[in-house]
Amino acid sequence: MPYTVKKTFEQVAAAGAHVIAQVKANQPTLHQRIAELCQRTAPLDQTRTADQKRRSRDEIRVVEVFAPGTSLADTEWADHVAAVVRVSRDTLKRVTTTGLWERTSEVAYFIADIALPATACAHAIRGHWGIENRLHYVRDVTLGEDGCRVRKGAAPQVLAAVRNAVHALRHAGAKA
Repeated sequence: MPYTVKKTFEQVAAAGAHVIAQVKANQPTLHQRIAELCQRTAPLDQTRTADQKRRSRDEIRVVEVFAPGTSLADTEWADHVAAVVRVSRDTLKRVTTTGLWERTSEVAYFIADIALPATACAHAIRGHWGIENRLHYVRDVTLGEDGCRVRKGAAPQVLAAVRNAVHALRHAGAKA
């Protein structure tokens, strides 16, 4: 387990809070174990939500909560994970150039240090995307943060401060 993720789980527990973290393909062993767990066991709880005709798209999300059981018993995650969450999204997006609808499907996996009802997980995960859309998308796409290769000296902190200032100005309503 990467040190930062383990440290995050430990700090959250020390603060008396809880965490739900997405498991991505850059953690292949954990990702595979969780995917296999979700395929072979029934969920403890699930909920289905639908957003229709929002921004030229219809989206159906199914959020399922699973008990990790023994699937993580021999890993560093065993003491930290109380629940596994699978979010399946089926989206119909209207392509403005053709007027046709394009269908996409994706599955995302999450781990949590507490077992919550599926509706609570859905709300927390969806709420996080509001942050992602307002802050991280701007930093990653508009300001090119992910593509930046500056890694040494004071320059990374200076660039982060500039990005934060640009984001603050944008949030305050400044126009370019």
